[in-house]
Amino acid sequence: MSLKNSTRDAFAAFMCDETALDVLRSVVVDMGWAPEKCHRGGLRNAIQSLSITASPNILMVDLSESGDPLNDINALAEVCEPGTVVIAVGQVNDVRLYRDLVASGIQDYLLKPLNPGQIRDAMVQAQTIFAAPKSHDPMGARKHISMAVVGTRGGVGASTLATSLAWLFSTEHKLPTALLDLDVHFGTGALTLDLEPGRGLTDAIDNPSRIDGLFIERAMIRANDNLAILSAEAPINSPLMTDGSAFVQLEEEFRQAFEMTVIDMPRNMLINFPHLLADVNVVVLATELTLSGARDAIRLLSWLKSNAAHARPIIVANKVQAGANEISKADFEASIERKINFMVPYDIKGASNAAKLGQTFVAANRASKAGGLLRDIAHAVIGSVDDDGSTTADAGIDTRKASLLGKFDLKKMLAKPKAKTKANA
Repeated sequence: MSLKNSTRDAFAAFMCDETALDVLRSVVVDMGWAPEKCHRGGLRNAIQSLSITASPNILMVDLSESGDPLNDINALAEVCEPGTVVIAVGQVNDVRLYRDLVASGIQDYLLKPLNPGQIRDAMVQAQTIFAAPKSHDPMGARKHISMAVVGTRGGVGASTLATSLAWLFSTEHKLPTALLDLDVHFGTGALTLDLEPGRGLTDAIDNPSRIDGLFIERAMIRANDNLAILSAEAPINSPLMTDGSAFVQLEEEFRQAFEMTVIDMPRNMLINFPHLLADVNVVVLATELTLSGARDAIRLLSWLKSNAAHARPIIVANKVQAGANEISKADFEASIERKINFMVPYDIKGASNAAKLGQTFVAANRASKAGGLLRDIAHAVIGSVDDDGSTTADAGIDTRKASLLGKFDLKKMLAKPKAKTKANA
């Protein structure tokens, strides 16, 4: 690594006008760099130059003459070596452009006219980032935890759980986290975090061979310093045409780039692409205490036992209302033959508050009872995986001998709960 870096310039810039160059050169000299590395010419000149020479540690490029900044930045990424810190300069003051540029992999976007103070601050930050230990350094490798959140039915709150858990892992546990929303047409992962989903996921599906570390850096949308999301709002007249290889490749790249992967997985994905759970450590099964929830929880647990026996299931009953559930906790547990691990209360005010703020449920309702239980789920997920990456024993399994669903009629059980309780006793 050090030998490679020694052949690269510390800094280079490609600016469109002499005024910006004059301001930049004065700062560059103060930083101890060579002023002749500040070249006349914008982004396209940078691409042409770097296609035949090594990219510098820190690169500043001017987008002022670029008709399609995002496309040109992606072209720049193709000629830049890994680790190059890119600072863009432009004259368009647009928040959406800034977000898209940062999501594509640049470090910062400075507005013209430039002043020495803002340039110096950007340079110092870029130096810090370049010198920081790289997360993919094999010597610093740590265990990776991969989890999927699956809902027994639509509307049980699986996406709410997925986004909240991803937020907790990234903020309170300080784990570099990837959130993959596999509801390609109607996913709400980016919407929940008040972000534009971008084209990253649809591009990955269309071109699986392009998926690598650099693609991940450019395609994922940053929600905070430790959380990146890959989501989509694919046109609803475009069916999902994939064999699932893109999703498997994304999971592999996440293992290299992050310490935690959270997959918001619609249940139909289990049917179409069962291999997606091959390396998943934990499956959070979200359900409501209803007859249909119990039926499909049984079916999904059976599927997991046959197709992903290595993954630990964690059962979360969501939107629980005291005295207003279709099935009692005890009867639900008897039907699925295992304990419910967590009971999250129904909190419509908290959900509305989160939507208004453009935040995850747990971020917007930190002091609520439901928020506290989501924190407990996050701890349980992390505690489910040993340091060597293996899944711990599932403490949630009910080892008592219970009746199979086929051995009793749930509808009769609901009609006569006391009689059924005596019969089970």
